[in-house]
Amino acid sequence: MAASSVVCSWLMAACMSVACERESGVSALSTTSSNSRRLTKWAAHRRKRVLAKCAPRIRNLVDSSLSLEPRHHLHKSHECFFGFESRNAPMQRGRRKLPHPSAYSGEMMAVAVNPAMEVSPKKKPPTKHRRVVVTGMGVETPLGSDPDVFYNNLLEGVSGISEIEAFDCSQFPTRIAGEIKSFSTDGWVVPKLSKRMDKFMLYMLTAGKKALADGGITIDAMDELNKAKCGVLIGSAMGGMKVFYDAIEALRVSYRKMNPFCVPFATTNMGSAMLAMDLGWMGPNYSISTACATSNFCILNAANHIIRGEADLMLCGGSDAAIIPIGLGGFVACRALSQRNSDPTKASRPWDSNRDGFVMGEGAGVLLLEELEHAKSRGATIYAEFLGGSFTSDAYHMTEPHPQGTGVILCLEKALAQSGVSKEDVNYINAHATSTPAGDLKEYQALLHCFGKNPELRVNSTKSMIGHLLGAAGAVEAVATVQAIRTGWVHPNINLENPDGGVDANVLVGPTKERLDIKVALSNSFGFGGHNSSILFAPYK
Repeated sequence: MAASSVVCSWLMAACMSVACERESGVSALSTTSSNSRRLTKWAAHRRKRVLAKCAPRIRNLVDSSLSLEPRHHLHKSHECFFGFESRNAPMQRGRRKLPHPSAYSGEMMAVAVNPAMEVSPKKKPPTKHRRVVVTGMGVETPLGSDPDVFYNNLLEGVSGISEIEAFDCSQFPTRIAGEIKSFSTDGWVVPKLSKRMDKFMLYMLTAGKKALADGGITIDAMDELNKAKCGVLIGSAMGGMKVFYDAIEALRVSYRKMNPFCVPFATTNMGSAMLAMDLGWMGPNYSISTACATSNFCILNAANHIIRGEADLMLCGGSDAAIIPIGLGGFVACRALSQRNSDPTKASRPWDSNRDGFVMGEGAGVLLLEELEHAKSRGATIYAEFLGGSFTSDAYHMTEPHPQGTGVILCLEKALAQSGVSKEDVNYINAHATSTPAGDLKEYQALLHCFGKNPELRVNSTKSMIGHLLGAAGAVEAVATVQAIRTGWVHPNINLENPDGGVDANVLVGPTKERLDIKVALSNSFGFGGHNSSILFAPYK
């Protein structure tokens, strides 16, 4: 009984000390209380006196209570609870302090309840599965700024690759790109901002607003939305390179010549932020930058916000405008670009044995994702259903794919598992296929590893006609994938004249469009740094 009272006294003093110290810590953030300081000092003094007086009696109590088993079997949590170590490390006496009891508060609680008891966390109640659908699309591409015009050009095999006109690139070994020749912000962005913003932001804003208009979100419809559950998640791989480049040139003269907006308008998140400000959307708003996999990362994360109930509507995708001297020069230095300047339309040729690198492109793609019941309640047109996806890391090399394609294969398998789709149901793949010697082949081998037994499988690359839009590529290709589902036509692979050895041309779409009843469509995007991403769409049923 006496021993019990000793332990209780010790616990009471320790707990009072901890509680008072916490109270004192909180009050220090606002107004320090003299009473709490006196109470803390009293509790600390009381604890020292109790510990010094009762430690020998506690040791005797423990030794007697454990006399039926060897001392070395004493569980570590018991040792911590009583404030001393095993016999191999005797408890310190004299003026040396015992361990502060708050350091072992977690273990003390576990022992006090029941050392052998396993605490099982409460499971969350099941939530109703929220389905995600595509109800709007917007694009800015070398083949058009309307989703239908863009896709019709793809179906006809039109190439958007041409000589660069935006600046003099005569001194560069590469002088071609998927450049947007005609672009206007009239009716979409106010002139004041249009003059100041980087092009990647202008592409993003116009494509985002076009996606809203395509989804039937009029001014009147906007007023009916719960804007706290509407978000924007549009990323960029390169950000505001032109704004930043111009700032550096101005700095050569004087910092006074610099654009005061050069920092905010150069950051990758600002386009998404400006669009949210323009719309008044207060839900999830940020950007992701994972090189050329950026758009898919944004789309999948936006869908997850809807699935978790954090949003009902999400604008998502990517935008990039890197066809400027520093952008072109940077990729030339990487030795990644095609130098087929004499025949630009033939330069981008995924899986062809005569390919010599990718072709830069620019633009933006934005999807309007929406929770199914929300879309139905407002009478929206549903283009396709978003099933899910995944992303992984190669963890291998900055720019080269993994030799065995392990990261890509893992990404594909995880995407199927996450979305509940079987391999046999995937019969259309919009591949990343950039027209680089190693990348195309490794992706093809990974696709065949996962889907090679499906005789209906058809694979194509949108980049054969528009080049590589960097951070915008995945979103523009997602639009092409949704359009394939809507129309029942898949676009051709142009410039595929001599397929690589080991590539089965029967799996790849030929030089003309093909009819296909798509069950499930998959779109891949991979980026520098080993970023892999795969997303899946299907007809809405």
